[in-house]
Amino acid sequence: MAQLPAVVADFLATRRIVVAGVSRTGQAPANAIFRRLRETGHEVLPVNPNAIEVEGVPCHRAIAEVPGEIDSLMVVTHPRDAAGVVREALARGVRRIWFHRSVGEGSVSADAVAACRAAGVEPIVGGCPLMDLAPVDPFHRAMRACLGLVGRVPT
Repeated sequence: MAQLPAVVADFLATRRIVVAGVSRTGQAPANAIFRRLRETGHEVLPVNPNAIEVEGVPCHRAIAEVPGEIDSLMVVTHPRDAAGVVREALARGVRRIWFHRSVGEGSVSADAVAACRAAGVEPIVGGCPLMDLAPVDPFHRAMRACLGLVGRVPT
């Protein structure tokens, strides 16, 4: 596996990561990210406005409800919800924000990215932590290679 891009290494080195967009069913990409971050020793805080608990972990309805300091935010929501999630995180002082995207728009919205930059936060746009958290499964290794060819992963 190649060395991680500095922005990705910095994000993954943090301890408390909010994952916005987890599903009550456990079938969303956000849930896979949530599980893998937990497996690799991160304290992961799920956010879903319609859930009380996700995969046995208390879930927060909004970032404003997450207790304590937040080191990083993983945005895995519908793009229409991304700007609101980002505004909440910026209000909490979050300086590391990653927008999930593989094919299609993923969780990226122009308004959300602009809000980050206006606050002096350079977001990670595209890719997925599952492409970077060792050991990387064959599917995510292949996805990283393919998406890298079209400039859709962090560098």
